Amino acid sequence: MYYRGIADLSDDVRELAHDLPDDIDLVIAVPRSGLLAADLLSLYLDVPMTDVAGLCRGEVFETGDRHAGTVSMADVDTALVFDDSVHTGTEMTEKRELLSEEEFPFDLEYGAVYITYDGHEYVDHWQEVVPTPRVFEWNVLHHYHLHRFCVEIDGVLCRDPAEEGADDEEAYRERIRNAKSKIMPNRRIGWLVTDRPETYHEETEAWLDEHGIEYDTLIMRDRSDAAAHRGIDDRAEYKATVYEQTGADLFIESSEPLATEICARTNRSVYCHETAEMVRPNRIEELYRISTDYLSMFRERPLRFPVDASEQVVDRVVNRIQR
Repeated sequence: MYYRGIADLSDDVRELAHDLPDDIDLVIAVPRSGLLAADLLSLYLDVPMTDVAGLCRGEVFETGDRHAGTVSMADVDTALVFDDSVHTGTEMTEKRELLSEEEFPFDLEYGAVYITYDGHEYVDHWQEVVPTPRVFEWNVLHHYHLHRFCVEIDGVLCRDPAEEGADDEEAYRERIRNAKSKIMPNRRIGWLVTDRPETYHEETEAWLDEHGIEYDTLIMRDRSDAAAHRGIDDRAEYKATVYEQTGADLFIESSEPLATEICARTNRSVYCHETAEMVRPNRIEELYRISTDYLSMFRERPLRFPVDASEQVVDRVVNRIQR
């Protein structure tokens, strides 16, 4: 899973600003995620900024003292329509078609910070090719492939009720009911994972329903694990097992030590919400895991191996296309 964070975005926009032509004097953001990238670029280039709708109205964003007064479109030689990323090119193509219907007294060019291998067909300028599967810090919990992710509840979707202790059962139930929400995904989650024992299923489900969180499966600890679930080794093993058994594309974990342990045990990428970093497996170990999967498949059903292996390859390709 390829990943870029906001710090990466800032660095990459700065590098791109150094390589752009000198005649760009207006940056046009493609909403919504393109606003952040365009804002950074306009600051690095020290030029005004607007969005696509504003451009069609002949308006630019207010900029304070740096660009005091009104910026006239007649002063613009070249404007850059800018987005954070290009995947299939659909969004950028739509913007090209929309803007082609307008008559501007300046040239339009198109750019993005990150593109896929085919993305150069849709833009004139880009900084880096980041292939799929990929996620960004600003969309990881709103990603259109969230239905293929495992997501920890405590520390990601809400404040962890266990931070204040879980020995008093009734007090713990109350903290679950009133847990303060953090980030609310706007897409359906594949697997919600929590260290909470099944004893608190009703309260957990009620909180999720109250906050409008959609999901396919809620995975909680067995009641017999209530006392054992607090150790990091046990918690990491539990979550690593869930990650492997579900076949999820990504695990989103709140704790950095746990994210590191889950990654180490599965040789699969884990996103740490606490640090906004992608914890990655060693590539050699990852390839070893994949080859081991194929070997196990062959041993279990040797006659079916060509068909099973082909289906798995097709699934991987389809997942990449869908992303």
